[in-house]
Amino acid sequence: MSAAAEAGLRRILAVVDLLIDAVDEETLVPALLPLLLGAVPGDSIIWSPRAGTADRPLTLPAGLLTPDVQAAFARDAASDSLVTHTTLGSGTPMRRSTLQTRAEFHALAAYAEVYRPFGAEQQLAMSFPAGYAAGRPRKVCVAISRNGSDFSDDDVAAAALLRTRLSRVLHRLAPPAPPPSLVTRRESAVLALLARGLTNQQIARRLDISPRTVDKHLEHAYAKLRVSSRVEAANAWLTRGERTAVPLGP
Repeated sequence: MSAAAEAGLRRILAVVDLLIDAVDEETLVPALLPLLLGAVPGDSIIWSPRAGTADRPLTLPAGLLTPDVQAAFARDAASDSLVTHTTLGSGTPMRRSTLQTRAEFHALAAYAEVYRPFGAEQQLAMSFPAGYAAGRPRKVCVAISRNGSDFSDDDVAAAALLRTRLSRVLHRLAPPAPPPSLVTRRESAVLALLARGLTNQQIARRLDISPRTVDKHLEHAYAKLRVSSRVEAANAWLTRGERTAVPLGP
């Protein structure tokens, strides 16, 4: 193995070591970005979470994307084939030069307003599943840019190697929320009466149990429905559309 290849392998292993030790995403990503720029050498990197949320891209150097640049990107992204590949396509590591000629790149509206200002003459981008945010599957897009020679086949291979590991770690750090536990038959009966507007005392009389027992059933049901109040519990129960036959009593 050549000295250059050994150095590249050490940079990749530094990223892998960080991923192995990661305990939360908030501390991982800021430490990760410079290591990624070392493993796949570039002048800048953009880390963009996408889940239909308002997550803002993180960049190195910081503040790379001004509000004007972000607005121009949002306006022109649909005509950019590399953006299409990372957001709608497979997201495998891709050089811009694989998709379009230099002249075609410079002809893009986004080139003058977005890429040229921060020297993104060459780009390598990828995306990958990255766990969940706000209960929805999330994808992270990563773009590495530089103003010089194009990315090599080794750079693409390194990005592909890291892409799999990044996805795996982010799934671990941002897993899907566990499905709500099923309420019992008696908890269902209490919730159904609660949703009708009955008080705990009225529910207790209707079900022939003590008010304290009603409190306990509601406490367990709140945890399963992930709510913290009577109104939230009633709304959650009605929204779920679950109904259980309730003994009416005398």
